Amino acid sequence: MKDYSITLKIMAILADGEFHSGEQLGQALGMSRAAINQHLKILETWGVRPHRVTGKGYCLSEPINLLDQDVISQQYHTDNVEVIPVIDSTNQYLLDNIDKLTSGDVCLAEYQQAGRGRRGGKWFSPFGANLYLSMYWRLEQGPAAAMGLSLVVGIVIAETLVQFGCHDVKVKWPNDLYINNRKLAGILVEMTGKTGDVAHIVIGAGINIAMKSDTTSPIDQSWTSLYQEGIITDRNALSAAIVTNLRIALQTFEIQGMTPFLPRWHVLDNFLNKPVKLIIGDREIHGIERGINEFGALMLEHEDEIKAWVGGEISLRAAN
Repeated sequence: MKDYSITLKIMAILADGEFHSGEQLGQALGMSRAAINQHLKILETWGVRPHRVTGKGYCLSEPINLLDQDVISQQYHTDNVEVIPVIDSTNQYLLDNIDKLTSGDVCLAEYQQAGRGRRGGKWFSPFGANLYLSMYWRLEQGPAAAMGLSLVVGIVIAETLVQFGCHDVKVKWPNDLYINNRKLAGILVEMTGKTGDVAHIVIGAGINIAMKSDTTSPIDQSWTSLYQEGIITDRNALSAAIVTNLRIALQTFEIQGMTPFLPRWHVLDNFLNKPVKLIIGDREIHGIERGINEFGALMLEHEDEIKAWVGGEISLRAAN
């Protein structure tokens, strides 16, 4: 990967939200103002757009709370967390290094150049605006035992966000978090391993933290962020809390499966007892959502019958 160390040093200087002249930046980094401008252009491709004011220099519209591996480890006592500021994909990084990992190892990034969403979609990942987190977990029982795992991850992240003041957050089957029917976060679980073998699982989460409504993005659905909901939080503290809570929950899931998480899901379920539709290819099935079962399947009441639905190609939506 290209060396972005100088660009990241400029980002660290600008992160305080104060003005810094091109001359000051050049002196601090031992380079010309023209070279500084080239790095500022790279920042723009990452979604960071410093304001330039003649006679004052460059500044961000607001300070950026940068991720700090030492702070996460020392101040929040959360080990085995690696912060890689610029990466193709946190999930792919763990998948590529799976033979070196132990359960609970985590990768965090400021910016993903090729972040992945569900069904091969791209996850919009502007620098420093959100949280891009991936965790590795080794499931001895094999791939079949992973059913419902993405729901457990959603529960844990939602409950952690509640702890940080986000009281309106809800979970949407099978892998999204919503606030007032607008998407706040997505979860992508990727797995390697054959039936009967150990399952190597990489859990990815993208959480909108500081994205603003004027952000130019390719997102094709209604979304929100903690910032837009009036919640300002420290990304290092939030990262550490999510990692800690996930590790505890996944240990429970390994032993007890989905059962202890069912009541926790029902408290947070965005569509519980509401009219919904399942979209399966060109088909639409309308009914009332009745929660989930012990395997993480969606329970849909349709024509006076409750049936369990599960599968990677099913989308759940509010009924029109």
